[in-house]
Amino acid sequence: MADYDYDLFVIGAGSGGVRAARLTALDGKKVAVAEEYRVGGTCVIRGCVPKKFMVMASEVSHALEIAEGYGWSFDNASFDWPTFLEAKDVEIARLSGIYAANLGKAGVELVHGRAVLKDAHTVEIVGKDRTITAEKILIATGGRPWKPDELPGIEHAITSEEAFHLPELPKRILIAGGGYIAVEFAGIFAGLGVETTLIYRGPNILRGFDDDVRAHLAGEIEKRGIKVILGCQHEKIEKTDAGLVNHLENGMKLETDVVMFATGRIPYVKDLGLESAGVELNEAGAIKVDPYSRTTADNIWAIGDVTDRMNLTPVAIREAVAFHQTVYRDNPQHFDYEAVATAVFSQPPVGVVGLSEAEARRSCSNGVDVYVTRFRPMKYAFTGSDERVLMKLVVDADSQRVVGVHIVGPDSPEMIQLAAIAVKAGLTKAQWDATCAVHPTMAEELVTLKEKQSGATSAG
Repeated sequence: MADYDYDLFVIGAGSGGVRAARLTALDGKKVAVAEEYRVGGTCVIRGCVPKKFMVMASEVSHALEIAEGYGWSFDNASFDWPTFLEAKDVEIARLSGIYAANLGKAGVELVHGRAVLKDAHTVEIVGKDRTITAEKILIATGGRPWKPDELPGIEHAITSEEAFHLPELPKRILIAGGGYIAVEFAGIFAGLGVETTLIYRGPNILRGFDDDVRAHLAGEIEKRGIKVILGCQHEKIEKTDAGLVNHLENGMKLETDVVMFATGRIPYVKDLGLESAGVELNEAGAIKVDPYSRTTADNIWAIGDVTDRMNLTPVAIREAVAFHQTVYRDNPQHFDYEAVATAVFSQPPVGVVGLSEAEARRSCSNGVDVYVTRFRPMKYAFTGSDERVLMKLVVDADSQRVVGVHIVGPDSPEMIQLAAIAVKAGLTKAQWDATCAVHPTMAEELVTLKEKQSGATSAG
């Protein structure tokens, strides 16, 4: 057997890479992980965690409006962007430090630098005059924002990564995109008092989500003061002394201080040396893997967003666990991507698990039963707000299994985590109905929905 420097070398110290490295090192293997930026990856450094802090900061303005309806008064309430940024950066640094410390405690060597594959067993640390060999290699480099480089004036636009570090809060922003990142940042900036416009080329936001969810959320975010322009995109961005002029295909011109593109993310594979190691990409530009995360090179695996299977932090972690069990515990495992819950931290937020109505109609041979309710949350009773919650259950007409749950409204991400247990377990609508409600809550609607939506059952 060849003598290698490490049993496992991991490229990328995000959530997936860190978990795989730690588990393998704790099994007594010699492991190293390379990170070119900061330990923690997309989620901790430039994704889920700082974004959630921004969401929570921006929700305060709405909470103050509600509080006034309950008799509270606030004089000269204000928000200071630099104070928030400092607090956010301190916490992110703390979390990154914990990730790095946990690697050290497990016996993993942390290599600071960009690792590039030279062959199937060799990586070079760029600029460090260091070459490393490993018996096995795991690629966990994640993804990066994409923007249309051919668009005139695109150099004046930012992505979500720069949005975390704006030197000052803009007065006006235009966000291009209709996915979860776009709608989340629209809610963030609007909540912080920024005049916010969302533009998307498609017919409605959140492509791939249930149609009722898409339509409901589009209406609700407009109630929060966000201007939504659909079926349109940029022709060019022009920088002037007064700001950035967005020239749109429909002839509109909108002047803003910041233009942010949230038009998708792509696997981070550029200049990684994949060809030198025999690692192939699929048609979408992601690393091609089998169900056990093995690439086209026998000793190289890949997990997380770089494989573009299901780009969620908890999924990357579960893929890491499955990799470790398969490769080092002789216990072949692969992650089950069915009925994975997800949340969109828009304002109001979205929680989803399972199939949309359209997906269910395609997969359930004898049709579906659909249960829908829309209502004003109790917390808005004194405010005069016309904001509404949407709850929707999609049920297989034959088995009566609940195959999809869709919620738009306050606390929906918290509710969907528990609903996911029932959907994953395959519980039926009768079993949901047999569960006693907790009153008064919004969640009780999930177990008290009795009437099918008219004309819902269909095999179409």
